[in-house]
Amino acid sequence: MKWIDVKPYLHVRSAGNPVYHPNGSTLTFITNYTGIPQVWELGSDTNWPSQVSFTEERVIFVKYISGTNNRIIGMDAGVNEKQQLFLLDEYSDLIPLTNSPEHIHEYGGSSPDGKWIAWSSNRRHPAFFDLYIQDLNTLEFRQVFSEDGTYSVVKWHPSGKFLLIQKTTSNLDNDLGLLEIETGNVRWLTEHEGEAIFLSPQFSKDGDHLYVLTNVDREYIGLADLDLNRSTMTWLDERDWDLEELTLSNDKNLLAYSVNEGGVSKGVLYNIANKTYHSWEAPIGSISGLTFSPDDSKLAYVFNGPKHPSDIWELELKTNTTKRRTFVSQSSLIEEQLVEPELIHFRSFDNLEIPAFYYKPKHQMGKMPVVVFVHGGPESQIRAVYNPFLQYFLNRGYAVCTPNVRGSTGYGKTYTHLDDVRKRMDSVRDLTELVKWLTTNGNADPDRIAIMGRSYGGFMVLAAITHYPELWSAAIDIVGISSFKTFLENTGSWRRKLRELEYGSIEEDGEFFEEIDPIHRTKDITSPLMVLHGANDPRVPIEEAEQIVKELKERNHPVTYIRFEDEGHFFVKLKNNITAYTGVADFLDCYIGKK
Repeated sequence: MKWIDVKPYLHVRSAGNPVYHPNGSTLTFITNYTGIPQVWELGSDTNWPSQVSFTEERVIFVKYISGTNNRIIGMDAGVNEKQQLFLLDEYSDLIPLTNSPEHIHEYGGSSPDGKWIAWSSNRRHPAFFDLYIQDLNTLEFRQVFSEDGTYSVVKWHPSGKFLLIQKTTSNLDNDLGLLEIETGNVRWLTEHEGEAIFLSPQFSKDGDHLYVLTNVDREYIGLADLDLNRSTMTWLDERDWDLEELTLSNDKNLLAYSVNEGGVSKGVLYNIANKTYHSWEAPIGSISGLTFSPDDSKLAYVFNGPKHPSDIWELELKTNTTKRRTFVSQSSLIEEQLVEPELIHFRSFDNLEIPAFYYKPKHQMGKMPVVVFVHGGPESQIRAVYNPFLQYFLNRGYAVCTPNVRGSTGYGKTYTHLDDVRKRMDSVRDLTELVKWLTTNGNADPDRIAIMGRSYGGFMVLAAITHYPELWSAAIDIVGISSFKTFLENTGSWRRKLRELEYGSIEEDGEFFEEIDPIHRTKDITSPLMVLHGANDPRVPIEEAEQIVKELKERNHPVTYIRFEDEGHFFVKLKNNITAYTGVADFLDCYIGKK
């Protein structure tokens, strides 16, 4: 079988963030069809969309202002994540709203009358986020809440007199409250004992109830009805899987959400009056971005699967049938080559069952070279979705395994906390047991197993090759952490406290960091290493890459380093992705390719 170049895989575009025009005439979304994410729109009677925004930087989100033709978009510069807000009018003119490029601005929605917007920002102090409202006529803004901590606006109350706000304690713990705009007083709605998260809140028609996804007093995230007058909560849907992506119809009668069944989404509609729910059919993949059309006849969403790259789909509610609306991801050259994974489970050193997706290349004979790809987070989960470079590796004859080691989300609270602080290396040990499974049950060649990961997954790569060097024939670290100590010292101040809850602190756990940090164990590395990093990365500073590259080069160890001057924590530009993953493929061919 002839190998296909990496470019067709990376040229597969994606569509996301669907929002309907208030009159239902068009569907607006973001796609990287031109090479960088921009705003496009698709008419109800047309087959191909038209571009609406024309900026040199990526557009991060788009939302309509209540009852108007105007939209709010977010952009940063050089993928530095310091988002600025802009008004995109119906003539595609762009009006700056925040205009403070050294600070971050998170959008909190528009008022019911469309005259105001709300946002949060770390303008007062780099580590803390305060809350603001802004007049869209005068563009003047004022602070309505200020307190040391991480606060954000979720949405406006239907009355327009309150903001639903959020206090974030950690990635897995938050609280919701009602802020009275005139007085600045806050009534906290979800105060709780222990850890709990409250996601995707939706107000009822009268504003007296809040439908919310939460795992308060539960292992998994369920659907609950919070009565704001009585301060009571009623469960509407409880399952032994997490629920995600809650949204409410415009007539306030239907809730839509998805069930995350081990990394695969199932879509659900819940009738509030009848207390009944039903699902709709979808291939293997992930459902996100749910949004009802203004007349509630359709539900748009993003579907992303291994054989169905990210596009906008619509569910016709009356017939419960789905239709693909955008085709920006279509690529006839590679469609027949795409591979869906098998869900496998293996037992780790303490008998804990670990799930993973195992992709096998087509037409492969004999023992296979395998790339183990470790997700970041670590409070995250790798899903069964389209990944261009992993599918490219499959076409090149490599098997790919993507584990959800302990510490991943999606499998209950207990599982998520099994790698916290001093238990960090238990998740690395999971990888050693995966290698045993691959060689015993997965037809893997034990002499041709590579490990690859990005962000926290990059730390896992470096930890694996420094603590268990004999298992790996090659390693690829993308924007990874080489030392928790230097990472915590240099990461953005707004992130440090949140990350300390997962990793530990220098003051309390410095000696443990010294023990496990890859930067102190580079002499143990035996496999060749490839490192990729963006110079503008605000999450994992580029020094994390350069300090380990420097040490390896000084002892003449085989190390390949690619530094992107115009990227951050994520590689956004097409040309850079081509450079990155062509380089990775060549690296793999050199060290674990066909004998």
